[in-house]
This record gives sequence, structure tokens and C-alpha cells, in this order.
Amino acid sequence: MKVKKVPMRTCVVTHEKLMKKDLLRVVRNNTGEVFVDDTLKANGRGAYLKKDASVIEEARKSKILEKHLECHIEDSIYDELLSKL
Repeated sequence: MKVKKVPMRTCVVTHEKLMKKDLLRVVRNNTGEVFVDDTLKANGRGAYLKKDASVIEEARKSKILEKHLECHIEDSIYDELLSKL
């Protein structure tokens, strides 16, 4: 019997490889809209963050999501990420 491969993704802040379910995903789609992807499958450019308040605050301070998604990230996105913890 085959063992199913577990999807691993890298946190943009800590550079840790974690299972997809242990991460939060922020997406910028083709129209430039930025949102938190609950399904982890939405179309667009995505960046993953570890489910940890200190990691989200570090991302806010360093503006790493803006660099990865190549657009401005509103504070409401970070607040939404913190509320999902």
C-alpha cells in the first residue's frame, strides 16, 4: 500500500518547513486583491506564515509579505491572521 505524501510548505518568516495544515496562507490574486486563504487552494500568488502570533507580528514589522506578494498589505490582513489563531 502506498503512503500518501504530506504537503510541506516553508514559512516566509522563519524559513521552517511545516505541514500545510500548520500554516496560514495569504494570497494576492490576478486583480490585485489580497486576502487570507482559508482553503489553502485559492488561485494567485501565495505566502505562508506559521500559526504563531510572534511570527505574524514579525511579518508585520519586517514587511516580508509585501516583498513576497509584491504589493501593499493592509493592517486588517494582519489583524485577520491574528484572529484565526
